[in-house]
Amino acid sequence: MTREEMKQRTKRFANRVVKLCSALPDNWVARILGKQLLRSGTSVGANYRALCRAKSNADFINKLRIVEEESDESLFWMELLVENDLVKETKLRDLMNEANEILAIVVASAKTARNTGRA
Repeated sequence: MTREEMKQRTKRFANRVVKLCSALPDNWVARILGKQLLRSGTSVGANYRALCRAKSNADFINKLRIVEEESDESLFWMELLVENDLVKETKLRDLMNEANEILAIVVASAKTARNTGRA
């Protein structure tokens, strides 16, 4: 997958998170969890774009770690939405799978960057 393709993929992920958050139930718990998910989910794409402009290998790896953290955090908030019966697991399954795939890609990219000097 090229960097441009990954930029588009993380942006699609962010847009899906925005749609999910705007469709959450109107109660204070859903609003708080949704706000957290909105921040982390949109941060995945924003930070991936930033890593494409990294100035050094160390900067690149650092930004990859941020994308990794934000992807994992997004999964956490989605799990809480499901576990607290705010969203059915079947409705989030595809989005959670996408977060897991993005997470796996950036973990593998960070490993490659550490071993070869840049992915």
